[in-house]
Amino acid sequence: MDDTSHTHSQLRIRGARTHNLKNISLDLPRNRLIVITGLSGSGKSSLAFDTLYAEGQRRYVESLSAYARQFLQRMEKPDVDLIVGLSPAISIEQKATSHNPRSTVGTVTEIHDYLR
Repeated sequence: MDDTSHTHSQLRIRGARTHNLKNISLDLPRNRLIVITGLSGSGKSSLAFDTLYAEGQRRYVESLSAYARQFLQRMEKPDVDLIVGLSPAISIEQKATSHNPRSTVGTVTEIHDYLR
């Protein structure tokens, strides 16, 4: 199966190497709430923010007129071979809610506030 099939139902990531991601490839369902879990330092934030969000924002900014882009900083492409099926991305916020600075755990209540 080639990397361009199922573009309407899946987000396909191939060869992501941003920060501590080691050339990972995965398929994620579109139009679903996805939770990324793993050990500290395993690349959760690198995948969510530094790869997917960064590429979604970069593509959105590229779609703006040259006049609008002149007021924005140039955005670098994440270190990834291919991302197919990515929609424009927004990031609500990333913050540590515990006293542990490495914790980025979100609760269902916090997520519900943003989905309303």
